[in-house]
Formats: sequence, structure tokens, C-alpha cells
Amino acid sequence: MRLEGEGLINRGRKVSFRFDGHSYEGFEGDTLASALLANGVKLVARSFKYHRPRGILTAGSEEPNALVTVGTGGSQDPNVRATVQEIYDGLEAVSQNRWPSLDFDVMAVNDLGAPFLGAGFYYKTFMWPKAFWEKLYEPVIRRAAGLGAISGDPVTDKYERGFAHCDVLVIGSGPTGLMAALTAAEAGADVILAEEDSTLGGRLLSESGEIDGVPARDWAAAMAERLAEMGNVRIMTRTSVTGAYDGGTYGALERVAHHRPLAKGLAKECFWKIAAKRTVLAAGALERPIAFQNNDRPGVMMASAVRAYVNRWNVAPGQKIVLFGNNDSIHDVAADLLAAGVHIAALVDSRADATCQLDVPFYAGAQIVGTEGRKALEAVSISRASGVEKVAADCLGMSGGWNPTLHLTCHMNGRPEWNEAIAAFVPKVGMVPGLIAAGACNGAFSTAACLGEGVGAAQAACDALGLQAKAPKRAPEMPSAEDRPYSIAPLWAVAGKGRAWLDFQNDVTVKDVKQAAAENFRSVEHMKRYTTQGMATDQGKNSNVQALAVLADATGRGIPETGTTTYRPPFTPVAVAAMAAGAADKGFAPERFTTSHRLTVAANAPLIEAGLWYRPSYFPKAGETTWRQSCDREVGYVREAVGICDVSTLGKIDIKGRDAGAFLDLLYTNMFSTLKVGRVRYGLMLREDGHVMDDGTTARLADDHFVMTTTTAAAGEVMKHMEFVSQGLRPDLDVRFASVTEQWAQFAVAGPKARDLLNGLLDSPIDGESWPFMACGDVKILGVDGRLFRISFSGEHAYEVAVPARYGESLFQLLRARAEAMGGGAYGMEALNVLRIEKGFITHAEIHGRVTAFDIGMQGMMSKKKDFIGKGAAARPGLVEDDREMLVGLKPVGAVKQLLAGAHLYNDAAEPTRPNNQGYLTSVGYSPTLGSYLGLGFLKGGRARHGEIVQMVDHVRGVSTRCEVCHPVFLDPEGERSRD
Repeated sequence: MRLEGEGLINRGRKVSFRFDGHSYEGFEGDTLASALLANGVKLVARSFKYHRPRGILTAGSEEPNALVTVGTGGSQDPNVRATVQEIYDGLEAVSQNRWPSLDFDVMAVNDLGAPFLGAGFYYKTFMWPKAFWEKLYEPVIRRAAGLGAISGDPVTDKYERGFAHCDVLVIGSGPTGLMAALTAAEAGADVILAEEDSTLGGRLLSESGEIDGVPARDWAAAMAERLAEMGNVRIMTRTSVTGAYDGGTYGALERVAHHRPLAKGLAKECFWKIAAKRTVLAAGALERPIAFQNNDRPGVMMASAVRAYVNRWNVAPGQKIVLFGNNDSIHDVAADLLAAGVHIAALVDSRADATCQLDVPFYAGAQIVGTEGRKALEAVSISRASGVEKVAADCLGMSGGWNPTLHLTCHMNGRPEWNEAIAAFVPKVGMVPGLIAAGACNGAFSTAACLGEGVGAAQAACDALGLQAKAPKRAPEMPSAEDRPYSIAPLWAVAGKGRAWLDFQNDVTVKDVKQAAAENFRSVEHMKRYTTQGMATDQGKNSNVQALAVLADATGRGIPETGTTTYRPPFTPVAVAAMAAGAADKGFAPERFTTSHRLTVAANAPLIEAGLWYRPSYFPKAGETTWRQSCDREVGYVREAVGICDVSTLGKIDIKGRDAGAFLDLLYTNMFSTLKVGRVRYGLMLREDGHVMDDGTTARLADDHFVMTTTTAAAGEVMKHMEFVSQGLRPDLDVRFASVTEQWAQFAVAGPKARDLLNGLLDSPIDGESWPFMACGDVKILGVDGRLFRISFSGEHAYEVAVPARYGESLFQLLRARAEAMGGGAYGMEALNVLRIEKGFITHAEIHGRVTAFDIGMQGMMSKKKDFIGKGAAARPGLVEDDREMLVGLKPVGAVKQLLAGAHLYNDAAEPTRPNNQGYLTSVGYSPTLGSYLGLGFLKGGRARHGEIVQMVDHVRGVSTRCEVCHPVFLDPEGERSRD
């Protein structure tokens, strides 16, 4: 029923919307919940297990009942909370978890079988016959599970990702948050004020109190205007901070377009990553229910929600309202209802010493022991000393006290502490570094206390940042507001027969929790999983503390000893599409192009994916009909003249700092702190489990400056590994690093004529003495600053020349033209692969995650003079045995000359079956230089079996080839060509 009054809705703007196929009208500013209540709709959902009728319970994001699906097809969003969803013209919402309709749900028959469907029923019921589980029980349970459902169509909505930085992040905009934001901003801090509601003010929007002699909502509006005019304050409404992470980082979901029709190109949501130097948590508190018989009827609500709908949206949730609680909040609610002209049928206070100054039927020391009405509340039963009295009611507002909204403080595994005075958990100081909890979320429930804690928290944050915060205001200068002590007599559940509900969404009752304790699920975490308590979209915000109190009573422990379950992010549900914003289609696997890409395409070179990069497979010439012809020609360029290859895709990580050498010593198996400036060294990197992660070269450009090269595929993995080592293992080291892969274009110049080609471009020519093998340094190429490395992945006399990426295309064009003039040219990945196989050089085909340094014959690179990551694990028994699969070379010797990567190896006379498997091939190619197919692979005891004949069998392609086991280096084993 809509009431007269101001509220925060725009009565001059009517809005039409639909729910379950029926058309309704509301006003601008209404939520779907307030608009449905205004239209007399109380039944909005069905519960998860028993499909019992459910109505609107709350007025905020903690809502467990009123979940709806909004939109259709690829734009369909399930489990949208009606209490948060703002209405707009054309909004189409439908109820969930019912069939064929909300009013008549066939699955409600489950309620009749409730005695058989208690806590853990699925563990006990579906045990026999055993064969039925996979074929019958599990499919039926999975089909029945869940609340809302996605459409299965591809997502059509746009989602975005945002990044923000601030000095002080204030979470919540009630009295605490507003004062904190203002105090920090006036001290000169850059402030972000995040509020999940559409309007600033928090609980002040729903209450009728005063601050500084003006209505609280007017004071909040004035504060919002003042903050909006400050240039160092960013206000983010409709933004829920969902998680606290390391380094002052917070995740936040902004609902960009849920309150209006989605326009083309407009993002529906934006997932923010906010980096804050300091944070003030001003998230307020959540009212908790009281468990009593049939306390789940549509029309049973939180008392604070009744107050919110009356004051903010001018909606009376009923015409005969009963209030039941154990604290003073219900008296404040009653006063507001009377002021709005709403009839109060009874005010029931469980405290025996409670008094009431209001003109309402008042029951002190009484309790609600039951309700009547299935699809809507019709009456309540009140028990007091003189007996049980039935009172007609269509709405019941209950209040079991308040729980500080401390969830974010627990996201780093911190545990809150029990505060007996307020019968609730409160956060401990320092649970999240840099975060200060203030106001109601810290256990301060009066408005004056919240205002004061907001100022104090902001001043502490600014002091920690070195900002000159204003001196604390004296009490008379603080905004005047109510400062009444919080009074509560804990009441978790009313004794009596029948089911008393704790978790409304999951259908968990007091009996279920007691049953879990009786069956020895006494840990709060075990109870949670056994009963499914607090495991739905609201994550137990309404029921967790209440349930653990019941568990504490059932086990004979105190509430502090019982403890809480683990609060994990996200605080409110987040769409996967929002967290993965930008990761669909090419965003999931971006196309990365080298600076030479345009010229490569113009040369008709087929492209292959290497990591996420697109690299040329080969460069065809007129008259060539197969790729092998092109590949053989390109191999010849390198072996006989000069070849050019774009190697920009290799990961390049710039490393600086006084301890850069020590940092590299920890990362690599071999020593890098002793590397001379102007020199390059090959390095091998292990994972913590002792297996090879990556290999590559690292150059020392100055005493405190190195450049690391990684393989193309592992560049991201290595960077992540370095971050972990720096932050988690050795944060004491003075070292900084950054990926510069895309900032440099780098080209291999390989072949006997490589130096001659480069000397035609370098401002200062080089020779073998000034630029020996494994030398590096700064050079100028036709006047452009660059770098030159004398390294080789082909085994030939070779260099890699690097220039800033903007010069990459021009340099590639110039290098290729000069190479062609010298009898060479560009070569692609096929030729590169043949060249490196001839030399026995490994790639991730060989270091695929299951091999050790011992397996690839590089155990000699594992320094005995220092520690490094993976050293101890690599020496474990089983990882250094002589019968392990070791890297070998393979050459065909029989009539069949074909080798195939992925094929398996067997002893020459053995049956090619799995028990006889001796190893496998990882890389193969035809060597025009040696006139033979060559292969690299792993063979059991391979290093001791050179010269032995084995058979290669590819069962899939039906190929069998006899091979000679060789040393993996087929060409120039002494390395004379590269050092020439």
C-alpha cells in the first residue's frame, strides 16, 4: 500500500514494469521490491529445498528470498535481488525455482516430505542401491538444484573493467562514511567514496532522526552535495566493494545500467580494481532475524526493512503490522510507523524489563511462537506469562539485534572477536593491513558514535599517509545526533515445536543445526556444509551468527569458542562476465602482432600462433609448391649466407636494482651475480617442485641492470613467478622489474655473413674481438639507439639486434633487403625449428612441465655454490635416477625415414604396447644440411644408449620407423660456427 509523504521517490514520474507476466506501475526511485509491495504483491519466490512460499525479507543487498531473473537470452541475469533492482520502463522480471508457476508450484510437494529431507538427507538416503547414484539419484538432484538459471545463449551484454587509485577509500556512505570522506578530503587526500546504493546516506535514508537539527536524510543530501563539489573526491554509487586483497587492492562491482534500459554500446556492469593507500570501512550493520515456528511466511520481514519501505519509499508492507524484537530498534520502527499513519497491531519485546511510551498494544517479556497463513501472513501467536494470544496481522517486523558488516575485514583469513555487550562479532584491529573499521561495522550503533568514529578513522588514515589532517573537532563542533546506548537481551530462537527457520533461502532450521551437532558435525564449518547453512547468494548474512549461536547451545560451548565460518569474497554476487570483462572472443586470447606483421602478410607468409603471437611459418617463393621447399631454402640461408627472423615475441623483462644479481641467482640454477657487464649468459629456471620452468638468456647492461629473455610461451608465467619470488620469498631485495616485450622489436641475424650485413648498418662497425660470442651492449643503427646481443639459436654466427618498437617495421624491411642482396633472406618458424633441432636446442616441446635439469642433460648448470628455487626438490630420489627418460637425438635408419612428434619409442624387438613404452618424440624436422629427418625425444636411460636401435611407433597414423639413438646435438657439437 502506497502512503502519503515525501520519501525518496519521484511521484511525478510513473514507471511501468512487468513481473511474472503481469503489468504494474511504480515511481522513479522505487526498487522492484518496493514497487511490488506497493502493488500488494507479497509472494515473490519459492525456497530452495521445500519450495515454500517466500516474501520480501529485507530492503538491501542481503536479501535471501526475493531473487528474480531479469532479461532474456544472452542478456538474462538470474538471482537478481529485487531489493536492489531499480525499476525502469520496460523492466521484465520473472520469479525463479518454481514450476509451472509461482502461485502453483508442483515442487511444493517437497514440503510434505520434510521429515525425510532434513540435514544431510542426501548423504543418508541415496546410498542404496549403489548403481542408482550415477544413473538416477545424481541426475535428479542436479536437475533440481540451483535457484535461477542462465539461458545458455552467448552473453550479448557488454561488461567493462576499470582501475582506480586513491589515498583513502571509504566503503559505505552512512553517517560514518560521509564524515570519513569529508575529513579525509579536507586533509588533502584523494578520496573514493563507494556506495552500493543508488544514493548516498546509508541508513539515514530510511530513518526519521535528526542530525544538527535537520532531518537526517536532508543532512545526508547536503553532505553529498558538498563532497560532489570537492575536486579530490570521487563518488561511486551503485558500486559494491566485493573483496579485499593484498597490497591495499579491492574489487568493486559497479552496476552501470541495471536501472535503465540497456542502450547499445553501454556497459551493463564494470568490475573495478581499486588500489588504496588506506581504507575506512563504514559498511554499517545488518539486522538479524529471530527463529520461531513458521517465521518464513510471506509478510514476515526484518523490522528495519519495514521502516525503510515506509520512510524511503512510502510503502506500508501491511495494514496490520506486528513488531517483535529483543532490542530498542523495534521501538524506533514503531514510532516511525505511527508517524506515517500505519496501524500497529502489537509491539512484542522479549525483554521482561522493557517499557514503551507509544500508544500501541505492548507486550513486554513476550515472544512470537508461531504464524498462520501460507502464501501470505494472516496472524501471529504471542506467548506471555498469562498464555498464548492470537493477533491478526498481515506483516511482522522482527529484530534479533544487529551484526556489524565486517565481512571485508575477514577476506585475508582474519577472524573477528565476540563482543558480549552488543551480542555480536566485531573486527579486530589490523585484520586487513591499512583498513580501519568504523561506525556500526565496528560495533558503534548510535548516530553520534558513528559520526565520531568516521572522523577518527579518517584522521588516522591521513596521519598514516603523512597528510596534515585537521585537528580533531571538539564535541560541540561535531554534528549533534542521538547517542542512546544500545540495549539488547540476546534471543536467537524461540523454544517450541515446529520448524523455526534460520536460513530462509536454503531451508535450514534450528532442528537441522541441532541434528548436525548430534551427528558430530560440531565444527561450524562442518555444520555449514552438512546443513547448507549460509551457502547461497546471500552467503548467510542474515543467518550465520544466529546459526552458530544455536550450534554453540547444542554443543555446550560459548559463541566465541564456536567461532564463525570463513567469510570469502565476493561480498555480494558478481557475474562471471563482469570479472572476465574484456576476456571474451579475442579478449580471451588476444591477437598479438609483431612490428613486422604487415610486411610478413604482404610476403604471403602463412601465419601460425606461438603463444598469443602470430608468426610466419615460412616465406614462399614463386615456383615452390610445398612448404618443405620453402623451409629447406630458408635453412640454407642461415647455414650458407644470412637469414633474418623476427624474435620480438620472446619475453623481455627489464631488471634493475642493487640486488638484481642476487635476485637472478635465486631464480636461475646457475650464477648471474658474477656475470660481467657487457656479457650474456644462458640460464635455466626451475619451479619450486624441481622441474624446469623455462630457459633463456640474460644480458648484463650495467652493474644494476639486466635484461632477461624468456621463451615466447612462458613469458607471462615467468613474470608471475618473479613477482611471487620478489613479494613472497625475498621482499628484502632491492630489485624492480617490468615486462618490456612490446617496447622492443628484436631480430635475429644469423649466418656466415651476419657480421658483414650488420656492419653495413651499425654506426660503429664490430669485429670478433670487440664483439665476441655472448657479448652485448648499446649500439646505434643508422643513428637510432639500439642494443646488440651476440647470441644464437641456430648454431651459426649470429646476433640479435633490438630497437624501440616504433622502428621495428623499418628495420625488418632493411635487414631483409640487405640479406636478399647477400644471397639470404627472411626465415620463418619452420626453418627456425629445423635449425634448433640440428643443434639440439630445446623449446617448450621438450621442457613441457614434466622434465628436470637431469632429464635434459643440464644438471651441470645446477650450481653447488648457491641456493636457488627448486634446488632441494630437484635432488629428490626418483628425479635423478639413471632409468629416467632422458633427452636424446633420433635418426631413421630403416626403409621408412619418417619421424613424427608425439610418437612413442620401444625397444627394437619389443611389442609396441603400453607396458613396453620406452619414451616419446617431442620435436622432428627434415634437415637439408644433413640430408635426413632428425628428432628430439626422451628415452629411458637415454644417455647410456647412444648408438642403440629403437623403433618409433605412431599408432594413430600407422607409422613405424627404426631409429638410431644419438646425442641430441647433430651439427657442430663443439659450437665452432657460433664462435667463429
